[in-house]
Amino acid sequence: MKRHGNLFERIIDMENLLAAHENARRGKTHYREVKMVDRDPERYAQAIHQMLKDQTYEVGDYDIITRVVDSGKERTIYRLDYFPHRIIHHAILQIMEPIWVKSMIADTYCCIKGRGIHKAAKKLARILREDQASTAYCLKIDIKKYYPSVDHEILKSVIRRKIKDHRLLALLDQVIDSATGLPIGNYLSQYFANLYLNDFDHYLKEALRVRYYFRYCDDIVILGSSKNYLREVFSHIVAFLAKLKLQVKENWQIFPVKARGIDFLGYRFFHGYTLLRKRIAKKVLKLSRSIEKAGQITARQYKSLMSYYGWLKYGNCRNLRRKVYNDNIFRIVAIYTNGQNLRNALQGLA
Repeated sequence: MKRHGNLFERIIDMENLLAAHENARRGKTHYREVKMVDRDPERYAQAIHQMLKDQTYEVGDYDIITRVVDSGKERTIYRLDYFPHRIIHHAILQIMEPIWVKSMIADTYCCIKGRGIHKAAKKLARILREDQASTAYCLKIDIKKYYPSVDHEILKSVIRRKIKDHRLLALLDQVIDSATGLPIGNYLSQYFANLYLNDFDHYLKEALRVRYYFRYCDDIVILGSSKNYLREVFSHIVAFLAKLKLQVKENWQIFPVKARGIDFLGYRFFHGYTLLRKRIAKKVLKLSRSIEKAGQITARQYKSLMSYYGWLKYGNCRNLRRKVYNDNIFRIVAIYTNGQNLRNALQGLA
């Protein structure tokens, strides 16, 4: 296996640091710290360059908040200041992402450019449609408290298989050791989470020869022709995850796809069609009706309306789309956008 060196100098290069600021600031230009860096990006990039070069950089204290996510569960979110921390994380990932992604299988989708929810959804829907015999049953699992359970020493050993640059390894070790497990909200955590399960992915695809396997972070779907086959795969999964000091959550299931469909990635997948998850469908309908009742739309509602269309167009949701994106909504949005035709913006609306 090839190990990469001379990466640290590429990370602290001024062009890379300035590009990291440009990438990190997207969607955050209203933040006070982003505005501060925007006033003199080269000055702040030079400061980051110097602190990394002199090895004086230290991961600061996290701002820890508790947030209720869409599923109703509470999540502990860890936040670092924009300068220098978030810029540094982007600078690292800009260099490391191509190296790390090259080692990953094609069927892990979380937080990887060119993949994501919709690519996974399209592939899963196609496989279910084209090979119903081999996808009659589904094994669905997720990992118990995945981010908090990641073992730092195991993660470091995984990273060292691809990297031999001692200064970069020292920097990554500092980031890894800045909190217990992987801190949710830390920009590098999402890639560390993929790397930690990389051997697991390869084991299932190459050693167990699992044909239909999908992983989105710690949510896993495996398809097979029989329950017995999936039970055998499950026993191997439990044993392998134990080596990583991980456990399968107690709600794992093996079930017939035809009877229940697969609740995954915000959709319910069946052999011939794909529906939006009921909770998401209710939310988008509620949004549409709220806009209609008010007779106007806010900037936040407009962004949500456009975002939800991305979900709707990848499912068999023609009737729902018609209810949500009706003539009243088109009229209200046209007023908000000074005459922009929403029908053209939402390509493919039936």
